[in-house]
Amino acid sequence: MTSSTVYTAPTVRSILSKVPEVTAAFWIIKVLATTVGETAADYLVVNLNLGEAVTALVMSVLLAVVLVVQFRLTRYVPAVYWLAVVLISVVGTLITDNLVDNLGVPPDVTTVVFAIALAATFLFWFRVEKTLSIHSIFTTRRESFYWLTVLFTFALGTAAGDLLAESLNLGYLNALLLFTGAIVLVAVAYFVFKLNAVFAFWIAYVLTRPLGASTGDLLSQSTKDGGLGFGTTVTSLLFLSIIVILVVSLSVRRAVQACTTDLETTA
Repeated sequence: MTSSTVYTAPTVRSILSKVPEVTAAFWIIKVLATTVGETAADYLVVNLNLGEAVTALVMSVLLAVVLVVQFRLTRYVPAVYWLAVVLISVVGTLITDNLVDNLGVPPDVTTVVFAIALAATFLFWFRVEKTLSIHSIFTTRRESFYWLTVLFTFALGTAAGDLLAESLNLGYLNALLLFTGAIVLVAVAYFVFKLNAVFAFWIAYVLTRPLGASTGDLLSQSTKDGGLGFGTTVTSLLFLSIIVILVVSLSVRRAVQACTTDLETTA
């Protein structure tokens, strides 16, 4: 699911691809982004009193703008890509929350519906492109499939996380441990038993969403509700700060590597 080092020199494949190489940094930022998606959505809805419908509309517009920029790019740009991931994490959370809180759709139903939607997207993607590998995201159609899949993974992860932690009274900590254990099993299946890399990646990708949501809820929710009581503001700012530091570091390293490659080419 990941390479042995956090940063690797760019290859022709990675330069052409519109998404990052799957490294340790990728998974760290992904989990942080999913946590921010949970806590930032709660902050905007509750602390700023915007309401779920208004917040979902505003964040969806912002996401659409960023995705337009992302699609117009011809290469992977860390800042744009990860901003899109953070925003799609928030939007995915709000979609599920609106269905449950405002429309009265039970969490188990939303979990099943988004699981079916995700499976259908995978099936159609594979039938059209003959691959689900993210290493080949260099056409508009493949990128469209990719971002639709990411949206459904976030919506599904929110629904599944809430179903286990709240509806089934598993608790935030137990839910976090459960999803962590599931990801460890996927890693063992990949590294030890040679599970297909693409299959292992997408299973882990789906599981990191409820993992992040459970982490965010554990840190931000009040102690009486089973959390640690740090609040959505502190939790969101902390994780956003870490994301910014990592993305800036990735951008600088990528720029240096690109300059080095250009110098070697012209030498």
